[in-house]
This record gives sequence, C-alpha cells and structure tokens, in this order.
Amino acid sequence: MFVDEVEIKVEAGKGGDGCTAFRREKFVPMGGPFGGNGGHGADIIFKVDEGLHTLLDLRYQKIIKGENGENGQGKNMHGKGAKPLIVKVPQGTVVTDLDTGMILADLSHKDQEEIIAKGGRGGRGNTAFKTQTNTAPDYSEKGEEGEHKKLKVEVKMLADVGLVGLPSVGKSTIISCVSKSRPKIADYPFTTLKPNLGVVKSRNGQSFVMADLPGLIEGASHGEGLGDKFLKHVERTRVLAHVVDMSHENPYDDYVLINKELEKFNPKLLKKPMIVIANKMDLEASEENLLSFQEKVDCKIFKVCAAKNEGLQDVVDYLADMLSHIPENPLYDENQIESHVLYKFKKEAPFVITKEEDGLWVVSGDEVERIFKMTKFSSEEAIYRFAKKLRRMGIDDKLVELGAKEGDQVRILDFYFDFKN
Repeated sequence: MFVDEVEIKVEAGKGGDGCTAFRREKFVPMGGPFGGNGGHGADIIFKVDEGLHTLLDLRYQKIIKGENGENGQGKNMHGKGAKPLIVKVPQGTVVTDLDTGMILADLSHKDQEEIIAKGGRGGRGNTAFKTQTNTAPDYSEKGEEGEHKKLKVEVKMLADVGLVGLPSVGKSTIISCVSKSRPKIADYPFTTLKPNLGVVKSRNGQSFVMADLPGLIEGASHGEGLGDKFLKHVERTRVLAHVVDMSHENPYDDYVLINKELEKFNPKLLKKPMIVIANKMDLEASEENLLSFQEKVDCKIFKVCAAKNEGLQDVVDYLADMLSHIPENPLYDENQIESHVLYKFKKEAPFVITKEEDGLWVVSGDEVERIFKMTKFSSEEAIYRFAKKLRRMGIDDKLVELGAKEGDQVRILDFYFDFKN
C-alpha cells in the first residue's frame, strides 16, 4: 500500500528527577548533600532510510513516545540517559508542526537525520545546589518534560523529471518503455493510483529518475480526482514533461488546463523548465492538431508514439542533457525551515497574567510553567526557591501593577497560593 502522508503525535522522553540525599558515613564528618542528577529523556529523531518508499509503518502509530531518563540516586549516582528513538522515513520526507505550521525538517539527503522532538533534561540533585552560603541544600529538581508535538509527515518523491498530463494520455506507457518500471496500463482513466518511479538512461550513459504521476483533471489543485494528493510529488522535480494526446479534439486546451492546475497548487511549478511530449502521433488528426499546437506553445516538442516505442529515446537524450545544466535546488529555503534550536528556544514573553471573573489571578507562560513543573514542593526550602524565582522574573511587581492585593489567590497550572508582596 502506498501511503505518502500521515498525521502523528510525538512525545520525547521526560528527564529523570534529581535526588535529595545526604552523606551519612561513620568516618566522614560534615558529609553534606549526596543526591545525583536525573538522566536526560530520549530525543525523537527522524532518519532517512533509502529502502523505504512509503509511510505505511507510521500510518498505524498514532503516538510515538521516547523513553524517560532514569532518576538520580543517593551516593551522587546520576540517572542513565535514555537512548534517542530513531524513526526511519523515506528519502524526501517533509515534517511539519501542525500547531505552528513550521517545517521542522526536509529529509532529502542520504542518511540525513534531524531531531524532531527534544527530550527533557534531567533534574539536578541537591549536590548540584551546594554553595558556600548553603552547604546542605534540602531540595532537588524534577526532570524537564520532553517536547510534545503534532506532526504532518509527508513524502515528496525525489525525481528529476515529472510526467504530467490528463488521464489516459500515455504517461505510464512512456515510463514503462524507457525504464524497468512496470506500472499498471489500461484503456480507462485513473489507472495509475500512485506515483511510479523509474531510472532512465540516455545513449551517452547519463541516468536520471523519472516519475509517472496520476492523471490530473480540472480542479485537481482543489481536490478533484487524485491530483491534490499527488501534485506535491511534482514539487521536487527539476523538469516537467507535459504528455499531450495529440489525437484529442483540442490538445492545446488540455495543455493549458494542466498548467492552470499546476499554478493553482504552487505558482513556482510553472517556473520549472518544461518540454512537451506529443503522444499518439500514429492516430488520425494528430499531425493536423500538432501544427496548430506548435503555433501556440513556445517550448521544445517531441513527436512520439509510446505504444510502439517510437521517438522516446530522443526525448530521454534531450532530458539528460537538460538536467546536466540544471542545478539541484532545495525544496525549501532557510527561512521556511525553522532550526530546532530557534524553534525550541523561540523568544516569547516569559509570563502572561490574566484576571478571571471571580478575582483569581492566573499566571501562564512556557518559562514559568517549566519552572513550576521542575520544582519539588516537598520542602520549605524548595518552595522558597520557587517564590524567589518568580520574584526575579518580575511576576510579583507585575501583579502589584495590575492591582493585586495582599491575600488574593494566584494560580499557576493547578497550583494555588495566596499573594504576599
């Protein structure tokens, strides 16, 4: 089964909790803190596997979870970090964050791998908080949550030349004649239900990859027929080859229709180099239609009869020469792909304060919520440290500025406390 698009959730591993422990040994005076740090959670990494051509393995995995890091222990023993979770995907896979719309990775190179969700760092044990003024800290941290993301994962096939055209114009016949690809061929529309790739070789030994794409019809860019599902595979091609049935009543209208659908899907497609393969030249009216077609179209046109394998080698040789002069451009520029570091640590307001109708103050924001989740409220010292961090962030001053009074209730996630200035 050919599956080229799935939506999944990924949850990177949580960091292990730090340990609060003290050294109590008979001949070790002033033992002090002895709690180790937690291990880091598992990153989720997508890696190219050239043996894969479909996302079938991901179709039935609704959630991919990384392992959590181990907790720290006494005697300064640090928890073991979790191994990264490697998810293998076909070459040409694009990963998009559904919540932000940002492209996280374009996996178009051999053995390329990208961190899609970062695992949480381990919490620090109380040994890490020892200072000259606090030689026996009685607190440690919880592990950081790993990143949770909703993703769209789609394959955009890697091909040098894409065959486009209406259904039943002979695209599958052409690729079967010039390569070892064996697509289904029949005399009814939409025989091709998935893209077919074939390696094509010219007379001088140059080889390239050709893609036979399912037939397009009017409205394909908006979901009619199969076009909207497979038009994305045209985006990576360096050359477009229009296959036109010259025996058809008005082949020029067919050519214009296909170009309009390409433009509606992505205007950049019309900027790609193009040729026209005038097929079925052995049928009546084809020669006459071609004369009219040539007057209206300003690009290289090849006369072929795919059913008899006539004229196709000249097309292959010409395409090979074209490709030798066309550079391979990336599908997305750097501005479209958000680097993981920038994505994870993007600049945001550290907190937002709102007041509900019942007078409750609600403090929210990624940074303040992260600090809350990593705090162990099991000791007074930890609570004091948490309050001190909020004060340093400016939350106390902001609450006063907004009109909060002594004794007002404040909530951070599910934690309620009374405001004291």
